Amino acid sequence: MINKNFIEACMFAPLLIAFVACSDDDNENVIPENGNKPLAQMTAAPRNPYLAQEHYSITHFNSAQTDAFPFAVKEGTFSVSPEDCQGKWSGPVNLMTLSSTSTDYMWGMSSDRVSYIKVADGSFQLVAEHELPKVTTQSEDNLHKLVAHYNSYDELATAAKSVLGEQPQFAMMCGNYVLCDKDNYAYTNAVTTLLRYKLKDKNNPAAGIEIDAKLDMSPYLHGSYTLMGVTMTYDGHLVVAGKQSISILTRDLTRIIDTYVLPADQTLSNSICVDDKNGIYLASGNVADSGKGLMQKIVWTGSKLSTETSDGAWQATYDGGPYAPAIKMGYGTGSTPTLMGFGEDEDKLVVITDGSKKMKIVAFWRDEIPADAVPADPANPRLADARTVTCGLEGADWIQSEQSVVCAGYGAFVVNNVKQMPVEIHDKIIGVLSIGPLLEPAYGVERLDWNPESNRWYSIWTRSDVNSISMIPSVSTASEMVFVNGYGATSGWEVTGLDWNTGTTRHRIIFGQNNRGNGAYAIIQYMPNGDLLFNSVSGPFRVKLNS
Repeated sequence: MINKNFIEACMFAPLLIAFVACSDDDNENVIPENGNKPLAQMTAAPRNPYLAQEHYSITHFNSAQTDAFPFAVKEGTFSVSPEDCQGKWSGPVNLMTLSSTSTDYMWGMSSDRVSYIKVADGSFQLVAEHELPKVTTQSEDNLHKLVAHYNSYDELATAAKSVLGEQPQFAMMCGNYVLCDKDNYAYTNAVTTLLRYKLKDKNNPAAGIEIDAKLDMSPYLHGSYTLMGVTMTYDGHLVVAGKQSISILTRDLTRIIDTYVLPADQTLSNSICVDDKNGIYLASGNVADSGKGLMQKIVWTGSKLSTETSDGAWQATYDGGPYAPAIKMGYGTGSTPTLMGFGEDEDKLVVITDGSKKMKIVAFWRDEIPADAVPADPANPRLADARTVTCGLEGADWIQSEQSVVCAGYGAFVVNNVKQMPVEIHDKIIGVLSIGPLLEPAYGVERLDWNPESNRWYSIWTRSDVNSISMIPSVSTASEMVFVNGYGATSGWEVTGLDWNTGTTRHRIIFGQNNRGNGAYAIIQYMPNGDLLFNSVSGPFRVKLNS
């Protein structure tokens, strides 16, 4: 049993050796056939030609939603004040900053506005911005209030409600999942309205941003009160998800071609992903406590959304669970589905965590079920394998994640976001602002490998001393490091980089007690030169590491 004070010290000790939690059985045949290759040499998801760039032009970085990027990141420990970094104010959720068609600029996508940012030559300079319609654009003073120091949960809740209204989490109904296409149109949502933004003058970004097109999706959402996700097929059509349906439409937002409605007992709480053959993957949760969730592949044929097995579509169930006390939403998976295996790779999978109170990592066969596959559940043959995640925690009541599974090669990384809190949290934004500074966070992360010979998951390492509060982790395939955003009572907020193969701490960016170091459901990004692009709760800023 590890002493709590020791855990606190270890979390923020540089270059800590990982706690390894693999049994002897786990180590048998653990290395996949291509496991000795550097990550950078493993087959990556094919580029979507309708996105602005290969990386960062869609939430979760690519159409396969792998959360993997190819840029090298420095080792070492860096102490940084967010106030000294170039950035902008927006929020309270800034899910990610999108690549545009120009490497000199990026789109800032937020729950209250869209912006255009110059990033050339190490800069991070606001060039133009435009509000979301029917959404309150928060002032810098208001955003300062959200990241101020508070002495209690109740004090913070009162302040958050004074800025965001009686239900602050309603801010998360806008800017959920975003993308930028090959013509530099940026897509986002304001509640149920899908919006397309463009530069007023493509040769002069300073001339401003405008709404180019918009479409009220509410007639196609079958009761959903917000859009849950948007992605782009490899033939240039938008797929838009609500909580109860997905629709396919033209990029100019003039025509909805087809809509698929989920079964009545299913609801989406995350986004969707696509493959290069226009398979669309969605993981819905049951509307009932501990009811079975549904993993589906819907196929866009070029004329309709098909659920026919003759077109390659399928359904499979997975385990749901109870409603989590903090961070995680819904009864089902907390994951946007992630694709694993591309090109000549032997196994082609789609990966999620399930909704069990102690979650499992679950892989489904996404194309043909291999002849040598031994079903984990004979009644559920699409389910390739499901393994309980431990994160190295003994006796934990909860091990659950609101984050997608980070995938590179046949490797996967998952985090635990959930524990029982001393207060009852009714609002996810108030929860995400308070966990860390006011409420002790959940701990635990785990790295696993898929073995294509045995068709099973194996644990590689765990870290029970690391916390990842709410940000989406990401992995550098060049540096073979995976990154989380956590909080410790001594060092405060930080981004921590762990060795992909051993779990050793190799990288720390320490923000201290400044609550702008809280990423609040956003994703961790690094620039091509290795600088951190931190999508803070108060707006994105650039942390220069290579100067």
